[in-house]
Amino acid sequence: MVQRPDGDARSLPDESRPQVLYIMGAGRSGSTILGVTLGNCANVFFAGELDRWLVRAGVPRREGEALARLWRSVLARAQPPTALLGGVSTSLERSSALFDVRKLARRRRLRAAYRAACESLYRALVALTGDRVIVDSSHYPLRARELQALRGIDLYLIYLMRDPQHVVASLGRRDVPERTFGLLTANAYLWLTHAVSTYVFLRHPPARRLFVRYEDFLTHPERVLTRILELCDRPAAAPDLSHLHTGLPFHGNRLIEAGTVSLAAPGASGVSGAHGSRVTSLAQRPWKLLSSRLRPTVGGA
Repeated sequence: MVQRPDGDARSLPDESRPQVLYIMGAGRSGSTILGVTLGNCANVFFAGELDRWLVRAGVPRREGEALARLWRSVLARAQPPTALLGGVSTSLERSSALFDVRKLARRRRLRAAYRAACESLYRALVALTGDRVIVDSSHYPLRARELQALRGIDLYLIYLMRDPQHVVASLGRRDVPERTFGLLTANAYLWLTHAVSTYVFLRHPPARRLFVRYEDFLTHPERVLTRILELCDRPAAAPDLSHLHTGLPFHGNRLIEAGTVSLAAPGASGVSGAHGSRVTSLAQRPWKLLSSRLRPTVGGA
């Protein structure tokens, strides 16, 4: 439930220190439905893909009075510097930027202001929603690396991994507004994303990280939700999985355009029944083996 308490977000008491649940991993891996489900738990606000907040200068793409009112208030309270608005912040978030030496100077120049803007954003959301736990489904591992440096938040990483056959098939779909990838490009993207995500995940404190397979979430949603909320000491009863409110997230895939969704519905789960690709199977086999060793995980050590 979104509330509108008064007060300056930049002078929050210690007990209102933001707890950020950051869902990290490849796109099309189910971060939106996981975020929506978490957002239906008590004291949790699903903010969506917050990497788009600076890119879109704080203005959500979707329409709606409540949505516009909330994010207008967030922008006014957080007050990001104008130099960060637009697409400049992507050089600090996209894994591909690691290979562009022309962006190194920009990354160094923007880093301090970018981190301060992110912290102000999370603090503003805590103040305006009344929920201490903020779910950010941006999924970029480099963004997570920048968030690790923030002193004013408690960061919890959820490394979400989905069967690569389904991810590659989803990335190749042409009936969605999102960018599409060919088979080889999609596999290269998965390789790079998993490499950076694994590095960021392993350098985060074990008590504040969790590896989750999307398929496990669909099969045992209550168990996965319980384990995630235990990370930030916020035990809560599982919501009605057949009637989930999508809430007021800033940005996300088509799922958030509906007022309510069901976890069991094909459109919510995202399971496409894609045919297997031998190229994908061979290319992603190393990550399948390595991911089986990542800890902690749901049901793991």
